[in-house]
Amino acid sequence: MSTLALAVRDSSTMLRRNLLHARRYPSLTLNLLLTPVMLLLLFVYVFGGVMSAGMGGADRSVYVAYLVPGVLLMTIGSTTIGTAVSVSMDMTEGIIARFRTMAIHRGSVLVGHVIGSVLQSVASVILVGAVGVAVGFRSTDATVLEWLAAFGLLVLFALALTWIAVGMGLVSPNAEAAGNNAMPLILLPLLSSAFVPLDGMPGWFRPIAEYQPFTPAIETLRGLLLGTEIGHHGWLAVAWCLVLAVLGYFWSAARFARDPR
Repeated sequence: MSTLALAVRDSSTMLRRNLLHARRYPSLTLNLLLTPVMLLLLFVYVFGGVMSAGMGGADRSVYVAYLVPGVLLMTIGSTTIGTAVSVSMDMTEGIIARFRTMAIHRGSVLVGHVIGSVLQSVASVILVGAVGVAVGFRSTDATVLEWLAAFGLLVLFALALTWIAVGMGLVSPNAEAAGNNAMPLILLPLLSSAFVPLDGMPGWFRPIAEYQPFTPAIETLRGLLLGTEIGHHGWLAVAWCLVLAVLGYFWSAARFARDPR
């Protein structure tokens, strides 16, 4: 069997293993998914009327349209925290030491985690998107090509954050530390344009919010789904995704190769 065929076979096996774990222990995914759903409902029904009025809308539908793309990106960050915890548990509970003694492709362990996490992120985005539609989100002007581009951006963003989360899981001494180390993945959206327009932020804070990874991705997603101006956010979002994915991959691969556990 060729090296590529071996890698594909073993990665598929590890993917099935991780999906089975997610199915048998759904509480972690559900807990992480609850945060963006609750924030979506909170901002829509508590602050939606006021925020929509500030944006020139007659009802909360204006703010719903603004809010949902940001919450979708936040959902990806929230879901990948579970990846960091899962990787850390594998590293500390001895299963990786056993995998190292078996005739399997070394990288398949990480690839299985990454693909499984991306699939879970996409499923979580679909569920949160359904909640968004239920509370009034509509994207009637987006073309099929724009919907495909939006989906591709979400997958690419999930891939990038997943590799970062895998690295965080590998460097964490236990699952609790992994969850804490990965918290910036859910806190960064709170410091972006997900909930408040950049124009409404203080001058000293605006550059921080504008050039972090989440804001360009959120503004690009808004542009694709709602027809707003994308500007420079499109290439910034893709650049952030590629940089994070490459850095996360090499960090994770190097850490996994030398980890003695």
